[in-house]
Amino acid sequence: MTAVSMERLFDGADWNFTTLQRIHDACEEIALSELGLDVYPNQIEVITAEQMLDAYSSTGMPLFYKHWSFGKHFAHHEAFYRKGLKDLAYEIVINSSPCVSYLMEENTATMQTLVIAHAAFGHNHFFKNNYLFKTWTDAEGILDYLDFAKGYIARCEERYGQVAVERTLDAAHALMSHGVHRHPGKSKLDLRQEERRERERRAHEEQIFNDLWRTVPTGPSKSASDASVELRRAALGLPQDNLLYFLEKSAPRLHPWQREILRIVRRIAQYFHPQRQTKVMNEGTATYVHYRIMTRLHELGAISDGNFLEFLKSHSNVVFQPAFDDPRFPGFNPYALGFEMMQDLERIVTAPEDEDREWFPGIAGRGDVMGVLRDIWANYRDESFISQFLSPHLMRKMRMFHLHDDPAQTEGMMVSAIHDERGYRRIRRQLSREYDVSWTDPNIEIVDVDLAGDRRLILRHSVANGCLLQDKPVAQVLQHVAELWSYDVQLREVDTSGTVLKEHVASPRAITRAA
Repeated sequence: MTAVSMERLFDGADWNFTTLQRIHDACEEIALSELGLDVYPNQIEVITAEQMLDAYSSTGMPLFYKHWSFGKHFAHHEAFYRKGLKDLAYEIVINSSPCVSYLMEENTATMQTLVIAHAAFGHNHFFKNNYLFKTWTDAEGILDYLDFAKGYIARCEERYGQVAVERTLDAAHALMSHGVHRHPGKSKLDLRQEERRERERRAHEEQIFNDLWRTVPTGPSKSASDASVELRRAALGLPQDNLLYFLEKSAPRLHPWQREILRIVRRIAQYFHPQRQTKVMNEGTATYVHYRIMTRLHELGAISDGNFLEFLKSHSNVVFQPAFDDPRFPGFNPYALGFEMMQDLERIVTAPEDEDREWFPGIAGRGDVMGVLRDIWANYRDESFISQFLSPHLMRKMRMFHLHDDPAQTEGMMVSAIHDERGYRRIRRQLSREYDVSWTDPNIEIVDVDLAGDRRLILRHSVANGCLLQDKPVAQVLQHVAELWSYDVQLREVDTSGTVLKEHVASPRAITRAA
């Protein structure tokens, strides 16, 4: 840290694009030279409140195909914003190269500095370096792929009709959370090659698909002894937990353009999957980075005391964590938990106590704060981050405890662990599970297809903790699966012993299919 002062970046709340350039350059100097961040090139765009609402409606992406649900989200957010019941985000950042950051034009100069530090350097570094994003996303190709997807779906609407395309998109969106590969097994796809490969892929897959379904018996059903279940499942790649992938490849009556739409939605779902697993870490990283940069700018005289106080007010609102008995308590604020853990790691690395040396012998007292943090940011996701780095010190500070709701108990709940010597590990283990998508998302797989009979598609839900699926959402989603599959669909909910607890069945509606 040097004692050299920096020229004042701005005075008051007003700014222009020259000011933004100075702000960006000052933040970049601190981020790269002092914090050692590694970022994609930055692209900063200033947008209006209405454009921010529009970005909300399409999950923040600058290019997207049209769908009625985006308009619904826009109307919802706009109504609440106009009535003063909801504030808009100061920024939206896109995991792409260059990294695109959208800044609200209504922001003051101080807030523009904050969001540039937060998004253009904090989120940017995390996107570029975290292993999940490096494994599953193609930052350099995503914008080109979205442009291809938007054009492809528009052409489908012109050729096959808006209703037919909308019906396919509705079904694909309903299955979006079950349309991702959860385990690395294939090399990362270059999204820039997708448009070129689309025609080649369709021709090849249609040939393979036709060969498979030509072998389906048309006469009386064979007995179980005459059919090889294992061979059938192997040919179809079962069991398969990526429902969109299976339907794209194996649904018997989908047209080539429908398969491509499923693939588009699946690719976009895969793009967002790492963000679902890193909410605490991603926001914690960006909040920690913006706090370090803003504090350093104030120390160097680049922003005034008044500007710094404005920043601190906004920062305090962002990391506010209501107590468990506060009516506003919604669970843990990811900004608050992430930032607190980053600051706690800084304390452990620089000024550890005996307890910290016992719990974190590998990092306690090491001294290199940014070296430790950069390594953690690169190699962990929320579940593993919390399970390994949530300290007893922070559990006491945030007054954490664990409630156990036993279904056998008719009254009240039991406090099964508090922030003491006996409860630390249990609290940490239980909290980390709340951020593990394999624990929180229902485990649903396609396990079989009755090729020799009525071609019914059979799905299995492996019930965890006795939590069955809700009837109404299951009926709605299964209906979408049946529309794509074109035959009956059955979902069995089974416990760990294999006992079927509940069954759901859906049949496709009789509709006129597009050519």
